[in-house]
Amino acid sequence: MPVRTSDSSPSRRGKGVGLGLAILSAVAFGGSGVAAKPLIEAGLDPLHVVWLRVAGAALVMLPLAVRHRALLRRRPGLLAGFGLLAVAGVQACYFAALSRIPVGVALLIEYLAPALVLGWVRFVQRRPVTRAAAVGVVLAVGGLACVVEVWSGLGFDALGLLLALGAACCQVGYFVLSDQGSDAGEEAPDPLGVIAYGLLVGAAVLTVVARPWSMDWSVLSGTAHLDGTPVAAVVLLGWIVLVATVVAYVTGVLAVRRLSPQVAGVVACLEAVIATVLAWVLLGEHLSAPQIAGGVIVLLGAFIAQSSTPAKGSDRPVAGGGPERQLSTPGTTA
Repeated sequence: MPVRTSDSSPSRRGKGVGLGLAILSAVAFGGSGVAAKPLIEAGLDPLHVVWLRVAGAALVMLPLAVRHRALLRRRPGLLAGFGLLAVAGVQACYFAALSRIPVGVALLIEYLAPALVLGWVRFVQRRPVTRAAAVGVVLAVGGLACVVEVWSGLGFDALGLLLALGAACCQVGYFVLSDQGSDAGEEAPDPLGVIAYGLLVGAAVLTVVARPWSMDWSVLSGTAHLDGTPVAAVVLLGWIVLVATVVAYVTGVLAVRRLSPQVAGVVACLEAVIATVLAWVLLGEHLSAPQIAGGVIVLLGAFIAQSSTPAKGSDRPVAGGGPERQLSTPGTTA
């Protein structure tokens, strides 16, 4: 039976578990770029790397899709939306934006998603949000601007900006759809089943976009270079598929179930910080003083947002979760 939260220690424990899962998800997602860049430099097209990532993860999760095939009948809209937005949409829009605008600018625009999530909750769902969550978003976005040094790339392309904004909107879909079924009185779909079918849908869509039949498959049998160190290309691909995709999506969805879409979205801003730090350590891409300061600000914003406590009452703000938020989901333990 799901255990409902209260204002006692179980609530704090559930929140702590959710925060830990959100950070783990950010670390896993943040490690994708460090592994993908050597593959791209070795000769793979960025979209082909994305296709390999999603298609490989879909194969890994296929047994779970078979196990939860009842979801196809019960929640077809959720599965299609998760696959189109949370998987294919984010990946395709972001990588298309990279071909037209600087990486840092595209990343900053994509990670406007936490602010857009708050806007969705406040103005579409018409539910109040905590002031701390709003402050956390402002700090996180401001710190992220420092991390990516947005001032260094000012040659904006209108279509590139729209594509990056499209990635941000798709990421909003990821957080909102991940929260489906987390409230009391609603039968929650198993998160692992949702992820499995989302990856299958995403792989199908990306197959049309990436056209993998034109890929140089010989790259995968060779080596890539991680800051001068030769690494088997298949090892890097395995990291991208198993850690940066399967682990990242599973922990991310479970984090949203235990926190809330907007709080998990703010914590997800850590992905940009983690990706930059990993690039510094593993690829030799050093951080500047503004980037280090920005990382600290992002951490502060994430902490403020996740530590906000909703006020009591029927109109309580949702950024910190409500008393009805469950600590456990089907197929998991609290």
